[in-house]
Amino acid sequence: MNSKYSSFLTVLLVIVIIAIVGILGFLGYRYYESVRTKNTSEDFVDTFLNDSNKDTNTTDQNTVSDDEWNVNVDGTNNTGSSASNVQKYEGFTVAGTIEIPATNLKCPIIARSEYSKSALEKSVVEVYGVGLNQVGNTTIAGHNYRNGNFFSNNKRLNTGDKIYITDLTGKRVAYTIYSKYETSESDAEYMSRDTQGAVEISLSTCTDDSKARLIILARADG
Repeated sequence: MNSKYSSFLTVLLVIVIIAIVGILGFLGYRYYESVRTKNTSEDFVDTFLNDSNKDTNTTDQNTVSDDEWNVNVDGTNNTGSSASNVQKYEGFTVAGTIEIPATNLKCPIIARSEYSKSALEKSVVEVYGVGLNQVGNTTIAGHNYRNGNFFSNNKRLNTGDKIYITDLTGKRVAYTIYSKYETSESDAEYMSRDTQGAVEISLSTCTDDSKARLIILARADG
């Protein structure tokens, strides 16, 4: 009896050890992928900005489900950003880059024409509007993976924080956040709002509990 009980405990212990090793391996892989994604996107942005500076000799200017951001709203140009040259990131066409110093974010903005679940897994995506750094509003969506990547830390942003958008022409525009709020997934008013002739962006992501959407509104300086 004792022998059978000991054998059972041994088997159980082996199963527990295998499970623990598997969990640790999975968590380690997730951490590695998170770090790799962050480093890869930052390297892309650094190269993009350096190339833009060389080409244009410009400086800073003040100027959900798979379809969760694919919302039909009327009255706004939904043709995407125009591009004078084509840039690729992880196989996807890029519309520009975004930098948010307050959350230490630097990553490419994938073009609206590439919108898909797989694109959102690689970076943030331009999903609606007039195009980057254009008069009107442009919406950029990103997942909240709660690991520091993409828009995971948007909840830490506050009114007055800066966002920098560089488009394919090399123009880098500083935006200042003026509003932050939560809304339902069905609300698309922030996408099609009238900016009264201002250059604006909207950042959209899920809340930590995925029950609502966190929206950041920012206006170009100057």
